[in-house]
Amino acid sequence: MSDRFKALSVHLFTATGAVLAMCAMLAAVNGEWSMMFLWLVVALIVDGIDGPLARRYDTQRNWPLHDGVLMDLIIDFLTYVFIPAYALFQYGLLSGWTGWLAVIAILYGSVIYFADTRMKTRDKSFAGFPACWNMVVLVLFAVHPQQAVTLVVVIGLTLAMFTNLKFIHPTRTKRWRRVSLPVSVLWILFAAWAAWVDFAEGSPAHWGLVLTSLYLALAGIAQQIIPEGRGRGA
Repeated sequence: MSDRFKALSVHLFTATGAVLAMCAMLAAVNGEWSMMFLWLVVALIVDGIDGPLARRYDTQRNWPLHDGVLMDLIIDFLTYVFIPAYALFQYGLLSGWTGWLAVIAILYGSVIYFADTRMKTRDKSFAGFPACWNMVVLVLFAVHPQQAVTLVVVIGLTLAMFTNLKFIHPTRTKRWRRVSLPVSVLWILFAAWAAWVDFAEGSPAHWGLVLTSLYLALAGIAQQIIPEGRGRGA
């Protein structure tokens, strides 16, 4: 198989995310929330795999006719932002004006963040919360906190997009990657488990989601606080 064909295959693999987004949206419109999140989890797996493949087969050089980065951003906005925001509003995690405020904050803030050329840091982490609303909303579905807590989380993370707080990239941030990558895999497993059991109350997957989410949300900030010389064994 030629390098050009391998590079094209990566682009085609990335493009499957658009089909997965449509499957998730159709499930959401029908109120099939668990199925929606299962589709989004599959899309998240595709998104986690296509980046390393694109770098390995150098898609920019071997198949420059298509912009893989642009394709990825379009699909990410659908699966990370648009569909989760719809689910948050339509399911009723926030009602009345709070629901409208949350949806507007998520969509408006995220589209600006996605267009920010300063999104990535030198160590391939994210500068500010990387608009992973698919993960946030899934955890909110599982935990189902009070509306006030949900609103604080949404507004707080929206504001965090425009700060210098660092959020790790599970596969690209080298520091603590031996911990971050397994934790990310565990998060996906817990997410699929929680959705599979229709977010049944008391499911052990809920605690797993909370714990792994806390690590993924705070690891980058911890790296900003802890000097590079410490914790190299992780």
